[in-house]
Amino acid sequence: AARGAAVILHGRDPERLRASVAAVAAAVPGATLHTALGDLSRLDEVRALAADLVARFPRLDALIHNAGIFAQAHARTVDGFESTLAVNHLAPFVLTHLTLGPLRAARGRVVTVSSVAHQRGELDLDDLAHTRGFSGYAAYARSKLCNVLFAAEMARRLGDAVTSNSLHPGVVSTKLLATGFGMQGNDSLAEGAATSVFLALDPSAAAHTGKYFVKCRVTTPSARARDGALAAALYDASAALTGITPLPVPSA
Repeated sequence: AARGAAVILHGRDPERLRASVAAVAAAVPGATLHTALGDLSRLDEVRALAADLVARFPRLDALIHNAGIFAQAHARTVDGFESTLAVNHLAPFVLTHLTLGPLRAARGRVVTVSSVAHQRGELDLDDLAHTRGFSGYAAYARSKLCNVLFAAEMARRLGDAVTSNSLHPGVVSTKLLATGFGMQGNDSLAEGAATSVFLALDPSAAAHTGKYFVKCRVTTPSARARDGALAAALYDASAALTGITPLPVPSA
């Protein structure tokens, strides 16, 4: 907002969303702020959120997937998906596809917040419901691996129409870190946001797509996250689960 962007703040709780808008408005007088409401654990609300954005905004310069959960216990959403996968991966997957119109109109950028935890993620495409060997950390790491794979595969399918990158934000003292990992971070909120802001706004970031960033620099993700066949298979499985029409695979 301080850099002059019109910012759309998303939330699932109207009161907390209004509080966030008030906080940004107080910090940046005159900021152009909009809101969008939706529970990312429900596909019907993700679809409604996308439809609302498309109706109101003919251009979207950047879509930042920052929302995420760490669920200690195995739970299913109303759609029947394991909750961590639903919020952290399937919601961004659906929201990106359903807002491609305004993103393409702006030659926009999709920024997906992953985590260094992706390095320990394992992905069994035959058990996306995570019925075997569930732990909160395993589910979280798996979802963060999905984030990197998703960003790379979207970049491959979108070409130069829209950029798609993922990132590790640092270790920030958020509620997720405290409740999920039982620890405090050593990066400030500003440091945690810096790479997302860089990928969304910096002119030099427009030259990159399909990359993984740490501290605003291209970094090599885990070997699994670089597996193109796994990324393509995850994409196809995600499209089938959510009813999204897959983007075409570019010709060789």
